[in-house]
Amino acid sequence: MAKQELTQIPLSNIVLGLTIKLPLPWTKNPFFINKIKLEQASQIAIINELDIDFVYVISGHELLPLTEETTESLEDVTEEVVETDHKGLAKKSMRLGQKRFIKAINDSRNIFSKVVSDPEGMYRESAALVEDLIEHLFESDTVNLSLVDHGEKDTSITAHGISIAVLSMVIGHANGLDKSKLRDIALGGILHDIGKLKVPDDIRRKHGELTQPEMNFMKMHPNLGFDLVNRSNLFPSAVLDVILHHHEYIDGTGYPDHLTKDEILETTQIVALVNDYQMLLHQYHSPQLALGILFKQRVGKHADNLISLLVKVLGIYPPGTLVKLSDDQVAKVMMTTGEVKKPHVWACNDKGGSASLRFLIDGEVEIVEVIKKDTLSDGAIKTLQADNVINFYFNHFSYQGAL
Repeated sequence: MAKQELTQIPLSNIVLGLTIKLPLPWTKNPFFINKIKLEQASQIAIINELDIDFVYVISGHELLPLTEETTESLEDVTEEVVETDHKGLAKKSMRLGQKRFIKAINDSRNIFSKVVSDPEGMYRESAALVEDLIEHLFESDTVNLSLVDHGEKDTSITAHGISIAVLSMVIGHANGLDKSKLRDIALGGILHDIGKLKVPDDIRRKHGELTQPEMNFMKMHPNLGFDLVNRSNLFPSAVLDVILHHHEYIDGTGYPDHLTKDEILETTQIVALVNDYQMLLHQYHSPQLALGILFKQRVGKHADNLISLLVKVLGIYPPGTLVKLSDDQVAKVMMTTGEVKKPHVWACNDKGGSASLRFLIDGEVEIVEVIKKDTLSDGAIKTLQADNVINFYFNHFSYQGAL
């Protein structure tokens, strides 16, 4: 039987009692569920804050248009919702991070497109993007990391660059670096893989193991990127150093120049560490497992103090980690908090139902183990979006737990 087409209505026609669906992906959905039963005026107030013009009606078509009394009620609660609904604020904060991440990717794509044709324009736009990132980092005294997604099956060079820049900046900030060095980290992170534009697509996008000649070609990308960016004579030397040396290890086993710790700038060491972590994350598909492997298999390759800072800012359960809770729900870590073992999670039952945002810092439940995607039901995989690529962006939502 053909699937019934849902009715669209403008936001001005939304009334209590309707069951609706938002025309948004889950990462931008403040309710994080498809079917939303409108039972409170606060729900409509939140919807009116979204960047949409209509919703889909699932049921309740017979209800009357919005009354003047209800309209007044909505106006009264809008500010109250923003101030008191912690979970609404958390979701709004994650949506903002998602929106900023997508904009940064688009800006980065424009920057990459000008590397040969308009290097001065590239420099101006990259400097502007860096200032946006600096502003987002310093919006409050405490910065956390939230999970963001760019809607593509594979991580693009630009999305990878923004995620690397963000995580590296947070580590640099935690390490007490000044804004000048944070700018170098940001720009170096954004551009670190630009040399891959010179690597053939059939090598760069290959999912299987690379042959030795292909690997040799791939390992040329730091030099290729350095040459591309350096020809303009506009970019700081510290940024060029990140591009050229983001695959170096402090024990001299990295490439292309086999540098040791004293020869690698601290800003470059930070980006190299984060890049290594992201490569492990891509390989093992688990942020928490990648962190463990970094400890076990990368001993002596990164500075101990920087690894400690990486753990501090990511927490024991980094965003994107799949976990089982003490009440038998399964969950995906969405945001770090000041408590390394108590992140904010998106949780559901084992079949994918009863989904909700949960604050583990409240102490009602705790994480009992990290789980793999293949242990989840199809419903839970869909609800938790367990297949999505993992990227990070700044988040300034702060919650200290229920009083």
